[in-house]
Amino acid sequence: MNYWLFKTEPEECSIDDFAKTPDKAIVWEGVRNYQARNFLRDQVQSGDLVFIYHSSCKDIGIAGVAKVVQNSYPDPSQFNSLSPYFDAKSSGTKAAWVAVDLQFVEKFPQLLSLDKLKESTKLEQLALVKKGNRLSVMPVSPAEWQTILIMAKNQGTT
Repeated sequence: MNYWLFKTEPEECSIDDFAKTPDKAIVWEGVRNYQARNFLRDQVQSGDLVFIYHSSCKDIGIAGVAKVVQNSYPDPSQFNSLSPYFDAKSSGTKAAWVAVDLQFVEKFPQLLSLDKLKESTKLEQLALVKKGNRLSVMPVSPAEWQTILIMAKNQGTT
């Protein structure tokens, strides 16, 4: 099993959307960066766990965990001319973009902020905290995953 961090704008898809329908898979679509697409296509697998990271909003940070329940397949939004993710160059035989399906695992009691993540010396190699990293899909090492889980569970405790 691998571990990942997926960025999302909560107005579009948040941990609350997953929590509202915990038994239903949600299509993770709209990834339009080649490196992030390659992670989804080549490495993200059913059973992998994913931190859901809220970005481009007032409260930025990790909100909870989802699980990959469907390996990559052609992103349906690339074919929909009404979608903001439409790609006129894509066709049924030449799909440039992929999606995966995710399902709810847990919502953290409170958001684990980017500032808190940056404070941990154990997360110095985490791609998210490095300057210039804007990927929407990024790997997380097993040690980083455990550190983040502990940080999320211990927030607000003394």
